[in-house]
Amino acid sequence: MAEQSNIQTQIQTQSQVQIQTLSPQQVLEARLLALSTLELEEHVRSEINDNPALDDGTSEPLSQDAETTEPDDELYDEGADDYRDDRSGSDDWNDDDDDWYDRSDRGMSGTVADVPLADTRSFYDLLYEQLREQDLTERQMKIALYIIGSIDNDGLLDKDVQAISDDLAFYHDLDASTDEIEQVLKVIQDFDPAGIGARNLQECLLIQIRRKEDSPLKALQEKVISTMFDEFTHKRWDKISARLGIDKDKTDAVIAELVKLNPRPGSSLGETVGHSRQHIVPDFILENYDGDISFTLNNGNIPQLHVSREYSDMLDRQIKGGNSNQRDAALYIKRKLDSAKGFIQALHQREVTLTRTMQAIIDMQRPFFTEGDDTLLKPMILKDVAEKTGYDISTISRVTSGKYVQTNFGTFPLKAFFTDGVKTSSGEEVSVKEIHRILREVTDAEDHANPLTDEQLADMLAERGFKVARRTVAKYREQIGIPVARMRKS
Repeated sequence: MAEQSNIQTQIQTQSQVQIQTLSPQQVLEARLLALSTLELEEHVRSEINDNPALDDGTSEPLSQDAETTEPDDELYDEGADDYRDDRSGSDDWNDDDDDWYDRSDRGMSGTVADVPLADTRSFYDLLYEQLREQDLTERQMKIALYIIGSIDNDGLLDKDVQAISDDLAFYHDLDASTDEIEQVLKVIQDFDPAGIGARNLQECLLIQIRRKEDSPLKALQEKVISTMFDEFTHKRWDKISARLGIDKDKTDAVIAELVKLNPRPGSSLGETVGHSRQHIVPDFILENYDGDISFTLNNGNIPQLHVSREYSDMLDRQIKGGNSNQRDAALYIKRKLDSAKGFIQALHQREVTLTRTMQAIIDMQRPFFTEGDDTLLKPMILKDVAEKTGYDISTISRVTSGKYVQTNFGTFPLKAFFTDGVKTSSGEEVSVKEIHRILREVTDAEDHANPLTDEQLADMLAERGFKVARRTVAKYREQIGIPVARMRKS
């Protein structure tokens, strides 16, 4: 009996697990934080359309009959309560809280500007134009927009479908299966230029081949990329010829067609700015006047939002009237007002978080922002910025993912400023960007008839005070797109 009691006690003790849950307001703030400027514009437009209590200064005045009209059942949509914060359940709600209106008017004073952008269509715009021509549901459109936002500089999708599914569920409250995402991805992979949205180089080339008109060589090209991709990337033409069972001339003809394919379809879209292609509108605009660095948060076409005074006055009249027949209408109005307040607060918090994070990055990487030399970047990881700002690492990750800053030296993703450190023989820690610079310098000057191996590159780095293993040299070499020695031989 005593033994049974101990077991029960043990089970009860083990089951006491502390679970931290996020409030609806915190979830909303996390979602908005992860959005780029263009994505936020889309989200704000959608929220304005869904919530009549949000005023962007363009809405028509409400009719006098509106205050006594019972809301239709369809108005009680599933998302009506999504953005309510803890105050929405209080009977002490007061619509005279002017702080909501003042805050939306002020925005982030001194950090928001209407920035004139170059008169060119961005990478994102060109894909979005093609997307609008598709017959997609609203749900599919949301998935498609997220996929387009995840396409990298080369035009390839840098996330697998499971990661996209997870992100959509967490940041956008959209539970999409991997099969559903695959179907939408296939639509995007039909866009021009051929190869856009491929998940890797192999798929990119296959998409281009399958778009070609039928020819005697087309089937052979597809077979090479489908089943002999490793041989193709390593230029093992003899092995390809033997496996296809064709002579050298025909193999040369197949290879000649394959090398015409574009491994970077994104290079034909958008505008190149500095070191990166301007896929999206930059989220920050940074200016450097003789070492005096300042920046603005680019709000693009996002309007200044207010809580509708008319809706607030309407609720006040409903409550003072005390008409029990209007109770449902009053509850509906209150729900929309609470949602509007929560949304405006979340937008304000997003501005504060982005501004503090960008300032921390500038403070830690000031030499780069002053000179524009990426070898001046200091070792910096997410944890460093988290400690400087007081935010969680997960928050810094959301702020820096998919965000860009426009500088005097070009437009860069915020992720570009995070870099590992390497210690020299003297104990000084420098950024791996310095290793990248040396590797480029050495390989550019090497004898192309006898290129340097990774082992030799490691020895040369050691001579300059960097003790780096051969395997690590290979990783750094691949990061900056330098092929292996045999591929550099000419």
